[in-house]
Amino acid sequence: MPHKAVAWCIRYPMVAVCLYVAIVSLFFLAFPGVDLLASGLFYFPGAGFSAQDLAFLREVRHFGPFLVRLIAIVCVTVLVLKLLVPGRPPLLPLRMPVFLISTLILGPGVLVNLILKNNWGRPRPRSVEEFGGDLPFQPVWKITDSCDSNCSFVSGEASAGMWLVSIAFLVPASWRKPVLAFILPLCLILSVNRVAFGGHFLSDTLISWGLTLLLILAIHRLLYVNNPPLVSDIRLDEWFTVNGRRLQRIARRVLMRIRRAVRSLFGVFSES
Repeated sequence: MPHKAVAWCIRYPMVAVCLYVAIVSLFFLAFPGVDLLASGLFYFPGAGFSAQDLAFLREVRHFGPFLVRLIAIVCVTVLVLKLLVPGRPPLLPLRMPVFLISTLILGPGVLVNLILKNNWGRPRPRSVEEFGGDLPFQPVWKITDSCDSNCSFVSGEASAGMWLVSIAFLVPASWRKPVLAFILPLCLILSVNRVAFGGHFLSDTLISWGLTLLLILAIHRLLYVNNPPLVSDIRLDEWFTVNGRRLQRIARRVLMRIRRAVRSLFGVFSES
């Protein structure tokens, strides 16, 4: 039975993730006290969420965003180099950086931070009355005005941690298990850290995982699974080549005008 369930999830990944998000959401709506119970494991009266004072855990928290920034910089570099040197083949097939950048922007960027965190108004654990704050506890998916922006629902760092899984979609099949063996524990550690620090409830992290993975699967389907894909490596290469050469022509024209202006300026000075 478990093997059949796993096989079904692999065959219908987007449906499986939608069910995961729905089940997790319904569970925490039915039993909101589980959020308080999970956060309470890390809360100590008088000391608060003292795990945030541990230097090692703070360093671990910074490693995830550092890795995300590093991958984003590499992706942008690949695309910019193709524009600057359009006649040379790209360092990577261009769908790879396009896939990674688009999922990063639309997932952790737009869906999680811009839409959910800034509009649902769920106070963070360290801000609610049960843990020494002055705001009422709010369940998942309930829109409130208890928090103005950068709120608890859902976790941005859990989303960024899950976004790293997108790398496994691009590496050769023989690399996927080692890549996931590194990324999944890191995602778990980063997410538990946020609960331990009083920054997010358990439900914030679990739902964030599902929403981010769902978006990754949707964009992967558009770029890689659909036949034909939304855009191919060849079409991307052609687009960047054409526009890179166009930028080169514009740059040459600008340089020529600057040279003419400088010569005219020197001519005026020499006559005076």
